[in-house]
Amino acid sequence: MTASTEQGPVRDITGRDDIAALITAFYGRAFADPLLGPIFIDVARLDLAAHLPIMCDFWETVLFQAGAYHRNALHVHAAIHAKAPLGPQHFARWLELWAGTIDDLYQGERAERAKLQATRIAGSLCRRLAGEPASELVTISRHPRQAERS
Repeated sequence: MTASTEQGPVRDITGRDDIAALITAFYGRAFADPLLGPIFIDVARLDLAAHLPIMCDFWETVLFQAGAYHRNALHVHAAIHAKAPLGPQHFARWLELWAGTIDDLYQGERAERAKLQATRIAGSLCRRLAGEPASELVTISRHPRQAERS
């Protein structure tokens, strides 16, 4: 798992095992969330055991250029949106849970990249599915940004 202290996480995301821990923790929060839980459970009828490896492939590709993800995320979300419209509030909550989970587990360049990429992805999905501007989708981080690298 992750190395952390009472002050918080002390290391960055380093590979697929860390991604799996992150995704498992995130979905635990998302399934319990009053806004997102019903979408995942009742609308998408998400089989978590089958979904976790797909999400590991996705984030491993995003963070490490692994080339393991070959699906179309927009099509999957469009099918969910057709059953239960997804709006800015859903994407903002998803980002809040995602960033909070990252901040609880990891700290570093890849952790920040995971939050940045999630913000971009959520904004794009929100615009394309809901036709809504996504300017309110802001990554929430409880850790100050690392000093600019020289």
